[in-house]
Amino acid sequence: MAYNVYFEDVNVGDEISAWSRKTDLMHWNRYAAVNDEFVYIHMDDEGGRAGGNEQGAFGMGNLRFAYLLNMLRDWAGDEADIRELGLQFRVINQKNDVLTCTGKIVEKTVEDSEHKVRLEINVTNQEGQSTAPGHAVVVLPTRA
Repeated sequence: MAYNVYFEDVNVGDEISAWSRKTDLMHWNRYAAVNDEFVYIHMDDEGGRAGGNEQGAFGMGNLRFAYLLNMLRDWAGDEADIRELGLQFRVINQKNDVLTCTGKIVEKTVEDSEHKVRLEINVTNQEGQSTAPGHAVVVLPTRA
């Protein structure tokens, strides 16, 4: 049986469990294979430098989007509906960065019988830099 978070069990100010991953070329290749995103700037150091990144190849922005979805799904469970996810890419994901996704509940509402929570979310690197701040709206199941 899958674990689920219920609307009644969360409060504004609650932080959800962080989700972390060290990114490297292997992870980028796996993501590129699934999304048909084999772009030189993400696969080849020369291509990355030609694209303006002195360190070479760099991670896909949408991979951080996927990491945030993984964090939300792991936290909320299978009965929840991730209704909205928005973020801004602020810092490049360099090879071998450790990216940590975090979330904090900032609002609880009931609209049209849906039990929604709004979260501030972020992806930080090992240096504590905010690489992709944003928000999410998740519809949670209710015990009622």
